This record gives sequence, C-alpha cells and structure tokens, in this order.
Amino acid sequence: MYIERDPSGSFGGFGWYILFKETLRFDVATAAIKGGRDYQEDSLIAHFPLGQETGFAILADGMGGHLCGNVASALVMSEAFAKLKMSETKLYDADLDIPQMLNNVARTANARVTQHIDDDPETYGMGSTLLATVIRGDHLFWVSVGDSPLFLFRDGALRQLNKDHSMAPQIDMMVKVGAMTAEVGRTHPDRNTLTSAITGAKIEKIDCPEEPTPLLPGDIVIVASDGLQFLSNDTIADTLRDTKEKRSVDMTSALLQALGNLDDPNQDNAAFTVIKIGDTEQAVKAAKIEVQPVFVARQPQIQQEPTVLEDAQAGHHHAAALPQTIDTSPPALPKVEPETRIIRLIPSKHRSATPAPKPVDFQQIAPDTEGTPTQRQAYRHRGQKHYKD
Repeated sequence: MYIERDPSGSFGGFGWYILFKETLRFDVATAAIKGGRDYQEDSLIAHFPLGQETGFAILADGMGGHLCGNVASALVMSEAFAKLKMSETKLYDADLDIPQMLNNVARTANARVTQHIDDDPETYGMGSTLLATVIRGDHLFWVSVGDSPLFLFRDGALRQLNKDHSMAPQIDMMVKVGAMTAEVGRTHPDRNTLTSAITGAKIEKIDCPEEPTPLLPGDIVIVASDGLQFLSNDTIADTLRDTKEKRSVDMTSALLQALGNLDDPNQDNAAFTVIKIGDTEQAVKAAKIEVQPVFVARQPQIQQEPTVLEDAQAGHHHAAALPQTIDTSPPALPKVEPETRIIRLIPSKHRSATPAPKPVDFQQIAPDTEGTPTQRQAYRHRGQKHYKD
C-alpha cells in the first residue's frame, strides 16, 4: 500500500488517496521448444489461480524414438491434471494427505496408458516421465517418475530436489570410482536410459517424499524436462542470478536464450515452468482488498496526517505487516545412495526408432561392504526392454 496526494483534482483536489498495490503469491511462466527434434514430445501445464494459496504444475516427457511418445506424454499430463483439478478444493485442508494423493495421481496416469495400449495394441511400448508438483502455502510436494528434474533456486544456489530415474547416476558413479573416463561417461549412449517410467506396466520407482520441502519468499522452483539440462547447473544458476529480481517470464526468456546460444543440433525437446514464490502475508492482504483508489478527506485549513484505513475483516492495519520469524536454513534434502541393483531398464527416450543395436556389455561398479569394487555384467537382450543378470 502507498499513500499519495491527489494531484489532478479527480478526487476533489483537497485530499489524499490510498492505493493498494497487489503482491503476487505465485509468479508463474511456462515455455517449450522443439529443439533439434522433428516434433514436440513434452507436455506441461501450470495452474496457480490469482488470490489462492495453492497451485500445481505438471510435466510429462514422452519417450522419444518410441511409438507415440507425444501421445503418451499428453495422456499422462492430462490425466494427472484432471486428478489434481478434481481435488483442488481439498488442497487447503491441512488433514489432506497430499503425498498419498500424488501417488494415486501417478498410478492413475499409468492406468490410463494401460487402457490406451489395450485399445490400440500397436502403441505398446509407449511411455512418458511424470513430474507433478503441488504447492500449498509454504510447502512444496511432488511425485516424480523418470528423469525430469525439479530444481530449487535459493540464495544463489541451485539444487535438484527429486531423484533421477535413469542410468546417469550409475554412470557418474563409475566415473567417480575410475571405472570410466569423464568423457566416455558424459557421452555414454545409455546415459538417458530410464530405470522407471509411466508405460502402463508396473512402475519400478516412484519418488514421492512424505515430508514437503519448505519454501521461502524469493525462492524459485523450476519444473522441467531433461531438455533443459543441455545447460549445466552452473549456467542455469547464473541465468537465475541475473534475472531473480525480474518477472518469471523474463527468467523463462533468459533460459530459452541460453539454450539457443548453445546452438546444439542435438538439442532435445525442452519444456519447463518457472515459479517465483512471493510473500504469503502480503499476498493474503492483497487478495482481500479491492484494488480501487480510496479517498480520505481532510479539512482544507487543518494540518492533518493521512488516515490509514482498517480492514474490518482482517482486524489490523494495512500500512504495516507484522514481522515474521522465518527459518532461512536450507531444507533437508533426502540422501540419495547409488543403487547397486537394477531390475528393469527402459530404453532411452532419446533414441530414434531404428532397429535394436547389437548387444553391448555394461559394467556397474559399486563399493561392497568391505570397500572393494564388485563388478557385475549386464547384457542387453535384443528387442527387449530390460536388462538381466
């Protein structure tokens, strides 16, 4: 809120008027590019109604090079949106088990893909990732299947909150223990092979923490497909540092420009939602006030300070918000241990629809209980979607 003298005479020429400036709780923008692909296989949607303390964003990344990846992502995104939209009025309920609801969202989306494959058997093999986020007040909940990253930018630092259900973490571990060079690991053909996805079959892994991540005013949340990760984390962080005081649409444009500057002919589809978190107290007050000029009269011959109106409903002055004590410590993130056993691998989303390659050997190295490396061979079976011991 701010108070100004009426300079134009439109309010009588002798008074002051009070303007209430609305502060957005969520400043949200979305973007999607096709990149170097022939068509777009990413689907996304964000729903953050003005004046509400809740909202959600959904992203699905179709498995590129496989049958109907674009259809799979659209099915997963739309089914997840329908499920969350029907529960929208319940999101305010503190007793609502949001993690359980999000688990149900993933399973409902998977069942929808199953139904589609049953109706059209030629689409067997279609699949998609799923990243669905819900923000209620100052808490972030999510469910994640696949390798679509969920980023939190706070105090100049960028962190990925969700687990990566692809071979990338295992390959990075091999590089770390010296079993593979960094260059081989960076360009490994199985790097983007998924270990879990929404395919209509059993979901191998679901990342859905029981405890939400606390959010602070000024935090920036990014819900993205892995196409954004053609940019390094350092580049993403630098871009957000340069634009953090601007609108979310400006951040989105800057990230798109950074991808364009790469000029990478292999650029994957990239889609993402940027969510800038505002101040809860200010947003609640703004939502209760009609954004209209209010004239406060004063006598022409009497020196008088501007009158500050009280909100009868809120029962307190608008001119000053009560100070809040905010825990600025970073949220505790789950410790992710390297997996030592792989049951099922889903083909890479980034392979073209060409005949299956020749069988290749793949080594997974992880420390055993005595600290010495243990090697295990895994062989790909031609034309199948799993690895076998």
